[in-house]
Amino acid sequence: MKKEISSSVKIALLQTRSGECTQSNLQNTLAHAEKAAQGGAQIICTTELFKSQYFCQSEDHDNFALAENIPGPSTEAFAAIAKQYEVVIIASLFEKRASGLYHNTAAILDADGSLMGIYRKMHIPDDPLFYEKFYFAPGDTGFKVWETRYGKIGVLICWDQWYPEAARLAALQGAEILFYPTAIGWHPSEKAKYGENQYSSWELIQRSHAIANGCYVAAINRVGHETPVGGDGIEFWGQSFVAGTSGQLLAKASIDSEEILYADLDLENVDVTRTHWPFFRDRRIDAYSEISRRFID
Repeated sequence: MKKEISSSVKIALLQTRSGECTQSNLQNTLAHAEKAAQGGAQIICTTELFKSQYFCQSEDHDNFALAENIPGPSTEAFAAIAKQYEVVIIASLFEKRASGLYHNTAAILDADGSLMGIYRKMHIPDDPLFYEKFYFAPGDTGFKVWETRYGKIGVLICWDQWYPEAARLAALQGAEILFYPTAIGWHPSEKAKYGENQYSSWELIQRSHAIANGCYVAAINRVGHETPVGGDGIEFWGQSFVAGTSGQLLAKASIDSEEILYADLDLENVDVTRTHWPFFRDRRIDAYSEISRRFID
């Protein structure tokens, strides 16, 4: 018997930690996904690159062995859960597209288990312990929206969350919920001085996307202190959250524990918010041509 479709949708964010064994990480995330489905979730999202510890802390060619094809074994495993429980699943994976061509990719599975499509991370950072440009080619899928069984969703990945252009382009295609699989944390040596501002900026920018676009925002971060190459490593700050269509916090996870964060969303609020705060109506699209320039000299 199929689940009834309504304006209400229950989402679940899988805030997990990643250990050294990729198979254990996969099984742990699959177990969390199944538990979320049994708990009534209709759309489920993993953290960014959940199958391994955050390998981008170093530039090491051996790490390319962690990549996989899409579709492949991981998407097949999630598809089985999606089909059995009639849930939508967003799974963040390290994609091997071809020899020498790799992406940071999210696979979107609809409630019948079908692979609706993929999103390849568009903005690729290169910062201390976040050496992603070594591994990932910039995405070429564009900013996409999927009309799943339970609503229209946009999927962006981590560094994308700092760019209002990405959120806007997804919202202009009708996205009702923006999902951001994430792996972000503190450098322990900097935490005392910068940690509070770094975290608050991360939360604030994403809540602002909800306000500016009149949609829901769901940010999913991992937890744990990972030191795969020694040194201080990265202390992932967890605190996955869901923001409402006016930017209000609807749900927030802990800073250091694995958990499933649920939120009940009424998609009718998207229309109501966009009608009463008509940012789309008042956009001056005739005056924005220079936004495509790198810098205005």
